[in-house]
Amino acid sequence: MDVRPLMQSLGHGVFSVDAGYVRPRFDAVHLVVESDRAAVIDTGTRDAVPRTLAALEALGIAPGQVDWIVLTHVHLDHAGGAGHLMRRLPAARLAVHPRGVAHMADPAKLWAGTVAVYGREEAEATYGEPVPVDPARIVALPDGAAIGFAGRTLEALDAPGHARHHVAIRDDATGHVFTGDTFGISYRELDVDGRAFAFPSSTPVQFDPDALRATLHRILALRPDAVYLTHWSKVGDVPRLGAGLLRMVDRYEALALEALAAEGADPARLLPALERGMDALLLGEAAAHGSRLAPDALRQVMALDIRLNAAGLLAWLQARAAGR
Repeated sequence: MDVRPLMQSLGHGVFSVDAGYVRPRFDAVHLVVESDRAAVIDTGTRDAVPRTLAALEALGIAPGQVDWIVLTHVHLDHAGGAGHLMRRLPAARLAVHPRGVAHMADPAKLWAGTVAVYGREEAEATYGEPVPVDPARIVALPDGAAIGFAGRTLEALDAPGHARHHVAIRDDATGHVFTGDTFGISYRELDVDGRAFAFPSSTPVQFDPDALRATLHRILALRPDAVYLTHWSKVGDVPRLGAGLLRMVDRYEALALEALAAEGADPARLLPALERGMDALLLGEAAAHGSRLAPDALRQVMALDIRLNAAGLLAWLQARAAGR
């Protein structure tokens, strides 16, 4: 496989690899290379594994020279390939939030939930069934835990808000942070004159606006020059993006509560209202950023996120009503 068109050097020994999920430049696997050792941060789905291995080979990193696979969280677009990749990397250990350890040792519940949402055929085509990781090779990453390779240290920050099993990873060599989905989503199609646009991810089922605001403030307090998003990769201008994300979390919360007041709790009425509201909110924010894409083109770029964010707001409202 010629992986060169799919891989980008981001400086400081960090590389992005297009995971091949949904569309180009949608889902990133990040590689951190120090001397002749490497770590993989998020794995994408099962289908990303050959791309990741080809990228490592292109960088002169043999399978036995990869010390870590680090997962920001266990959603399958981030972690579905983890077990498959671990089988190809004999020296690697897998690091994950303590809440994610059991899911990596036995992904049956993750897979059953995915099949329940998508159906088995679509789930298999989109994600591929995950395989378990030997528990002896899994390392829990509580808040403040650090892992190292070749003298480089990666520090875990508990980062709830998108999911309760989410960590952000601070690279001590740069001060940059790998944020998974907790610092939002920023597609390159939405850049305007080199300025990125980011919006929060409220994907089901553990969106928590209060926790997400706290996580955003914590990342901003680190003053990183750049953050690495799984969707999509390296962005700078972190204070501006963070301020926008905080403002939009407030808007997500208001949207959810207003839709609930107007439509009631019946999902048959509430979910379509949330989708309409999320469509208007995200398209309006992108237009205010200066996007030159027509509304239909904007909607096409963000269609999946509109649906998932609306569903996540519904899940949050239902959890709130149940006192969870």
